[in-house]
Amino acid sequence: MRPATATAAAVTTLIGIGAAAVVAGRYAGDAALKTQTGRPLPADPWLTVHATAPGRITLTRCLASLRPGTYGLEGPQTHAIIGDVLESAPRPADTVVRRLERVSRGTLAPGDKVRLTPQIHHGNPRSALGINYHDIEISGELGPLPAWFVPGARGTWIIAVHGLGTTREHALNILEFLHRRRFPVIVLAYRGDPGAPKPPDGLTHLGDSEWYDLNAAIRHAVRQGAQRIVLLGWSTGASMALRAALDSDVRDRICGLVLDSPVLDREATLRALASAHRTPLALLPLAVRSAEDRTGLHGDRLIEAADPERLRVPTLLFHGPGDTLARWEPSAELAARRPELVTLQTIADAPHASMWNAAPARYEEALRRFLVPLA
Repeated sequence: MRPATATAAAVTTLIGIGAAAVVAGRYAGDAALKTQTGRPLPADPWLTVHATAPGRITLTRCLASLRPGTYGLEGPQTHAIIGDVLESAPRPADTVVRRLERVSRGTLAPGDKVRLTPQIHHGNPRSALGINYHDIEISGELGPLPAWFVPGARGTWIIAVHGLGTTREHALNILEFLHRRRFPVIVLAYRGDPGAPKPPDGLTHLGDSEWYDLNAAIRHAVRQGAQRIVLLGWSTGASMALRAALDSDVRDRICGLVLDSPVLDREATLRALASAHRTPLALLPLAVRSAEDRTGLHGDRLIEAADPERLRVPTLLFHGPGDTLARWEPSAELAARRPELVTLQTIADAPHASMWNAAPARYEEALRRFLVPLA
């Protein structure tokens, strides 16, 4: 082959490889941003049900099934609640036996495929917990947003907002605790959730646009008489709460933040999501760049919202180094730089947005101490 022809062929090949890499990167970036509401995150492994008996269930043995605490167990047509590992129960070596609290939907049978989820309840406040509530609609920029409102006698309202891979049912984990303490509570469904408007591009923006829906809920609470507001968010919901505390037009009513597993480093979370979708390591930078370009996620406002110097209200942080989706280090840095405002509860061995699940009593006691002076 002549030199000029060989050079042209090589350039054409490189261009072709480069174009293919860009396309693959965009595909991986879109996969990371299409994490569906209410579906377990892609990093959560499928487990096999090996056996059931009254009060117990036998599952595939792995790091996930050995997690301490209380979790939901979900399959395509199933939801159940499982408790601690029963160490003394007889079992095959490749399985683990856990306490089966109850089955709230469907049935469990050997061979079923299930995943752990932080959502332990299925339904609404009345059907799951026996708590009276009202279905309300909040006027959002894309259309009406469904929400649950649980009345309470206090002037401090709590607005709860879920994050990646869950729905507003996640807030049911702590709703009974809040209701006993007479806090009015709004549990919000935002864009992309069942019953809420779809985002125009069909993608999650990791809180960067979703926070406008939270702001609409804050405005609604103020119009309904809330004197003070505590924002309680998990995952990207926690990022939304930080944005609202910085940018909301009614931020003067926000008196506290409760942030569970906050996504403070979007690039790291995008990499983790893309990696969980089995994106090759070499393509991760392209996947992250594609996701940022598709959604405008370049982190400037989140960086400002998470800036320790901009924090103005007391903040309770639940996070731990076992979170592989949202880096724990930014939370630790935030607490270290503003110790007069930030209390960090580090919970080991807890996966993303599952801090309550790993240590319910400790979580609720920390929450009680935090809320007392704000009530």
